[in-house]
Amino acid sequence: MRQLLLMRHAKSSWDDPNLPDHARPLNARGRRSAAAMRRAMRELALTPEIVLVSSARRALQTLEALEPWDETPLIEPMDTLYLATAPQMLRILQSVAETARSVMIIGHNPGIHDLAIVLADARKTDADKIASRVAERYPTGALAEFSVVRPWWQVGEGGARLVRFVAPRDLPERAASS
Repeated sequence: MRQLLLMRHAKSSWDDPNLPDHARPLNARGRRSAAAMRRAMRELALTPEIVLVSSARRALQTLEALEPWDETPLIEPMDTLYLATAPQMLRILQSVAETARSVMIIGHNPGIHDLAIVLADARKTDADKIASRVAERYPTGALAEFSVVRPWWQVGEGGARLVRFVAPRDLPERAASS
């Protein structure tokens, strides 16, 4: 059994309108949310072996907020994940080494949201409360955990089971300040 973690970067700052989109940092709320997600991931024992992260500053800062890890994963910043579509992310995921048991992708919407919907086939599984929630929206800093039975190169539509979906506002320390 393989594990896939899909995380949307935490809330970014729009304070400097002259800053290129790729260079936008996290804002204070984003930093707090990412720290809350770090604690949640530790409590849930979610530790990826490989982290594929967009090269955008806000995605890299989200990753930094999740550190340190109990076991340091292989981290690969990728320009191709910056604003990648679901099909582009799926191709990246399908190229992961078969020996990897747990992979995390930190990316952007709408791609990360669309990928979660495609993998879980979330629009067709309205009876599943978690899948319905994912289909509805994928807020900044949110994390979806999937269980994957097939080899990475075979993962496609409906090819993963959605295990859980956690957004920063679900966490006690963030809910009060949202």
